Amino acid sequence: MTKILALDTSGTACSVALWTSAGVLIGHEEQAERQHTQRLLPMVKDLLAEAGINMNDLDAIAYGRGPGSFTGIRIAAGVAQGLAFGIDCPVIPVSTLAALALRGHAQTSPPASLPHSYACSLDARMGEVYWGEYTIDLADPELAIAVVAERVCDPALVQVQGAEYSACGSGMAVDNMPVHVASNSLQVWPELEPRAQEMAQLAGAYFALGRYSAPEDALPVYLRDEVTWKKLPRYQ
Repeated sequence: MTKILALDTSGTACSVALWTSAGVLIGHEEQAERQHTQRLLPMVKDLLAEAGINMNDLDAIAYGRGPGSFTGIRIAAGVAQGLAFGIDCPVIPVSTLAALALRGHAQTSPPASLPHSYACSLDARMGEVYWGEYTIDLADPELAIAVVAERVCDPALVQVQGAEYSACGSGMAVDNMPVHVASNSLQVWPELEPRAQEMAQLAGAYFALGRYSAPEDALPVYLRDEVTWKKLPRYQ
């Protein structure tokens, strides 16, 4: 039986989850802004105790690799790496946007006859959003299939490919998100955040496909390569 622990600290919440190939899926989530480092490992300990599983029984450690809070995704990657080194197991990086799409899908299942996608966005600050679009097929080994490549962009450049879609994530609440993105969607969930529970599900699918890495390759994905800060007038 495969057992995978998943960690996510990409946003204001801190979450952990355990997935097994026997059909077990347990998740804990709590709001812990600026307290991720203090809460993450105690939450892992409590989760494993609840499941009656030892750390050494795990087959892989999954983590929210981003995009998201720069500090947050570094924490998840670093803790996943440390735990994986400790028990000599692989790591599985999981897209926060793909996890958000799977969480949106759990909110409501569209009729099977409709091609349906999930427009996922997270507030990236500085007037930009992290953006991705996915379809969900629970019968597909991948579970979440990317319709467009993830990117960081001005919301004015956002284009939804699906004719029928739901929109989710904090990016839907930014001031400059075009009104039509929400008005054309079947449902909108701006309050939804990525969490470890969906990451654990995705990680289970990836593990079966052999999509995992050595602990030293546990790296965050920022999408934004450069952050340009304007100088204060007195320093110009």
